[in-house]
Amino acid sequence: MTSLLWSQDSQQEKLEQRKAQIQKEIRENEKLLQSVKQKEKSAVNIVVIQSTKIKLKENLINTTEKQTKLLSNDMYINQVQINKLKKELAELKEDYSKMIVKSYKSRSEQSRAMFLLSSESFLQAYKRAQYMKQYTGYRKMQGEEIKTKSNKLTDFNAKLDVQKTAKQKLIAENQKERISLEKEKQEQQKLVNVLKKDKTKISREIGKKQQEYRTIDRQINKLIREAIAAANRKAALEKAKANPSAPVSKAAVSSSKIELTPEAKIIADNFRSNKGRLPYPVEKGYVSLGYGNQTHPLFNTITVHNSGVEITTDKGATARAVFGGEVTSVIILSPVNKAVMIQHGDYFTVYQNLSSVSVSKGDKVGIKQSIGTVRTNGETGKTIIKFLILQNTSYNDPEGWLSRR
Repeated sequence: MTSLLWSQDSQQEKLEQRKAQIQKEIRENEKLLQSVKQKEKSAVNIVVIQSTKIKLKENLINTTEKQTKLLSNDMYINQVQINKLKKELAELKEDYSKMIVKSYKSRSEQSRAMFLLSSESFLQAYKRAQYMKQYTGYRKMQGEEIKTKSNKLTDFNAKLDVQKTAKQKLIAENQKERISLEKEKQEQQKLVNVLKKDKTKISREIGKKQQEYRTIDRQINKLIREAIAAANRKAALEKAKANPSAPVSKAAVSSSKIELTPEAKIIADNFRSNKGRLPYPVEKGYVSLGYGNQTHPLFNTITVHNSGVEITTDKGATARAVFGGEVTSVIILSPVNKAVMIQHGDYFTVYQNLSSVSVSKGDKVGIKQSIGTVRTNGETGKTIIKFLILQNTSYNDPEGWLSRR
């Protein structure tokens, strides 16, 4: 029972930490939303940011509901303990009461003396004396046990009162968030209804943006293949130097899969073992656009694709490496948009939308080392880093690799 209560407390603490993180992300999103509303001419980005905020609020409500459920379970366990203690106390008090009455009837010193003197032998007198001593000790022990259980009962009742208050607070919080969420959805729907009138124009803009993303992805894929081929050529040369008598392979150098050296394998294994624990590529921020194919928040007939995750952060934020590795490329995507690619064995991490870069190709970088500054869009006022993870040429969902913060 104690281990179960400890487990419940531990889960409650984790949920409280998760709730605090979501609330922090909502505050950051609200700050960004107000900034964008002041600068943004198009309402599309406002709707997109609102969609993120709505999703965060839904996560917050779900987390609070989990807390409430866990608290209810904890309260049930405590109530069971209270009922058990009450029953045990009632039995102890009844037994103790009978003992006191019996003691009262034989309370005089004369009665005790007669009880001893009426013994038929010294041995019997000794046993009767021992019995009287044990009886007195047992009565004292019963009294102490009643006191201990009474204190326990008081503690459990106090804890239950605290839990009832906490549960009422969580329910009130959830109700408040649900009202706020409904208001957000209504506000968003008004904007969506206005924007739907310009569906053709907006669809063209979305298509153009998606084409730009595909062009960048092709450029990154080309650079990754070049990095893989270069790594395989280097490994082949080192192998040839180590064993000059071995026949030279004329097979084409692979550009889709790295032939790992023992050293590179250790790095790749270390990177893989940290899945779910990698730090964010920026100190503060939240995922504003997830990985893969997603329905556009405005038009459910339009699907947008994202090869990584987009993380909205503060203006002037520093981009940082999520793991130790070697810089294989510094990419100029446009005059104002740069990217850095870092190799970790047969894994690659890519950091896009940087206004400036502080590393060069061939540099060795450590975990959380600064690699540049995230660019702030002059039109929207948004500061977003796009982050990718690939194993060889296969894209991974970065959210599954990053820590829950």
